Amino acid sequence: MVITIWVGALLLYLAFLFWYDGPRKPLTAEEVEKYTRLLEQRADVDAMDLAVMRKFLEQDDGKDFIMVNLLQFHRSPIKHPDTGRDVQADSVLQEYFKPFMGQVMRRAGHPVLSTRAVGGYLDAWNTPPDPGWHAAGLVRYRSRRDCIELSLASAEFQQLHKYKVAALKQTFAFPSRTLMSFYASPRVTVALVLALAAALFQLSFA
Repeated sequence: MVITIWVGALLLYLAFLFWYDGPRKPLTAEEVEKYTRLLEQRADVDAMDLAVMRKFLEQDDGKDFIMVNLLQFHRSPIKHPDTGRDVQADSVLQEYFKPFMGQVMRRAGHPVLSTRAVGGYLDAWNTPPDPGWHAAGLVRYRSRRDCIELSLASAEFQQLHKYKVAALKQTFAFPSRTLMSFYASPRVTVALVLALAAALFQLSFA
């Protein structure tokens, strides 16, 4: 029984890792071309955006990354894009964020950090003036493939994007890779939870 418990816990953890990390296969040249063509069809993408995105796709290593987002809201109230009613800008953004993040989490992505600004720039070198950022958010994506398929290649995303456009005066985002973090990762958390559950289950049969 003891062996069965721990083997079962190990198999559950391996299944979690397979889902959380995915196959880690870099984008193929054919996929890069397909997604670049999709991007070219968008009216809000200029040549510089296209070049940056193409380079990001071509340099894919198949691993996860963190998207860093800075947000500045329109001054509230704003007109709701569907009803025309006066609403708060951050509430409109939630109509984009909640369903989109639901799709992201189904592919093992998740929020890492969400913050509200409590002041302007305290340290800035050779940068443009602070436009008045209101918030910042970090989101983990399992792969660049997931990120593209959940945005550029998703019809649902295109329908939701109007809420983001309506809520935000300006934003920018850039991909990053974690170098150091106080919190290790869900990989460690899930391993500890499964180990604890297996140990408690074993004790119940002692």
